[in-house]
Amino acid sequence: MKDLLGLMGKAKEMQAKFQAMQEELTQVEASGQSGGGLVTVTLTGKGEMKSVSIDPSLVKPDEAEILEDLIVAAHNDAKAKVEAIMQEKTRELTAGLPIPPGMKLPF
Repeated sequence: MKDLLGLMGKAKEMQAKFQAMQEELTQVEASGQSGGGLVTVTLTGKGEMKSVSIDPSLVKPDEAEILEDLIVAAHNDAKAKVEAIMQEKTRELTAGLPIPPGMKLPF
C-alpha cells in the first residue's frame, strides 16, 4: 500500500509540473518564415496561430488582410479539431482503467 501511495504522489507531482509547463508555454511565441521571408507566421507555445503576414507582392494589396485573417481562422479551426480527436482517443484508451478522479492524461 505504501508503494501505491508513493506512486500516486509522484503522479500528482508530475501532473503539477506538466501544468506549470503548459502555463509557461502560453507566454512563448515563435515566428517562422517561408518564401524568403514573403510569408511569416507567429505561433504561441501551445501551437495557436497568433498572426500571419503575407507580402503584398503575393496578393492584391487590398485583399491581404482578409486572406491573413482567413488563414489564422482555418489554422485555429483545424487545431481545435485535432485536439478534440486526441481527447476522444485518450478517453478511449483509458476506458475501464482505474484512474483516480481528476487525473488527466496524457501528462
